[in-house]
Amino acid sequence: MSDHAGDPATETFVAHRNLLFTVAYEILGSAADTEDVLQETWLRWVKVDPGQVRDPRAYLIRITTRQSLNRLRAMQRRKEAYVGPWLPEPLRTAPDTAENVELAESLSMAMMLVLETLSPTERAVFVLREAFDVSYDEIAAAVDKSSAAVRQIAHRARRHVEARRPRKVVSPSESRAALEAFQRAVDTSDLRGLLDVLAPDVVVLSDGGGVKQAAARPIVGPEKAIRFFIGSVRKVGGTLTTEPTVINGSPALLFRVDGEIDGVAALRIEDALVTGVYYVRNPEKLSRLESETALTLQ
Repeated sequence: MSDHAGDPATETFVAHRNLLFTVAYEILGSAADTEDVLQETWLRWVKVDPGQVRDPRAYLIRITTRQSLNRLRAMQRRKEAYVGPWLPEPLRTAPDTAENVELAESLSMAMMLVLETLSPTERAVFVLREAFDVSYDEIAAAVDKSSAAVRQIAHRARRHVEARRPRKVVSPSESRAALEAFQRAVDTSDLRGLLDVLAPDVVVLSDGGGVKQAAARPIVGPEKAIRFFIGSVRKVGGTLTTEPTVINGSPALLFRVDGEIDGVAALRIEDALVTGVYYVRNPEKLSRLESETALTLQ
């Protein structure tokens, strides 16, 4: 892309890049695959005659959506062979993302897992319509369906998601307070502190990808969750440190062992208590966290 720096095509693409990244990521749940989709979108975009494009934003979203759908269908086979629970690749987001409740929810691990239950076309239609308010006609062009069909798909997907949508999150200030309490309890192996911050129905999902140790199935309840986290801390072969961050628009803890990233836990917080922990340890899904720039939406 640098070879084309300064030309109108590049400037237009760069201006919409964060938007296109978020569209692709919400469809795919993989930042690495999203980067590949953006590269494919760019290669197609620079071959387009700008004079034939009435709305560059809509045109770029259309290309990105089509490429994302192709990639998502290919990813389905990888997920079927995945070892243990599959979680989306954690995405570092700017701290102010959490202030935007709607954006934070659409990017959250909880919502991304709900989107996993949709078909590829349903997911694309839902993301474009609900998260980015793309018109039905534009979505129809992106997914190669009629506008009437897209309306039906959107209605079906919305009904499906609403039945599984996570409950409303608490305010950012309450989230930060709960994260700080969770971090203190983990850092000091404070069993009482952990019990105080975990909800009675807390669920922990962990993704090691068959490479790092993780729970083979969801952990439900505070007592089991505490045993899991305290046991994990005690098995660390080096110096464990934690640092707060924002992952997928949610408060999170980054775990390091001897300075190297070992995992990240994104928290879902309701009524000042942790109701969900999404703990990713698969090294392939953590490789971008050290170098990536936090995503900021315009």
